[in-house]
Amino acid sequence: MIHPIEQYAINAVTELRKRHNLKQSDLATVLNTVPSFISNVEISSHPAKYNLTHLHSLSAFFKVSPREFFPDQAFHIDPENE
Repeated sequence: MIHPIEQYAINAVTELRKRHNLKQSDLATVLNTVPSFISNVEISSHPAKYNLTHLHSLSAFFKVSPREFFPDQAFHIDPENE
């Protein structure tokens, strides 16, 4: 199961990708990976996710702060349900 902070980052990257009319294969080139990795990340039922190095590379590519990939406030999660 993907943690909400990871899903937040995935959603932010997907939104930027779509806003810039990029394909998953374009992001794969930026991250030096295969398009299927990006596809897997964007499928919410798949455990694939971006790591901090990916987010750093994407912030440089999109010319945005890495903060774009993190919420303003921490998520409050019940440890019993995690």
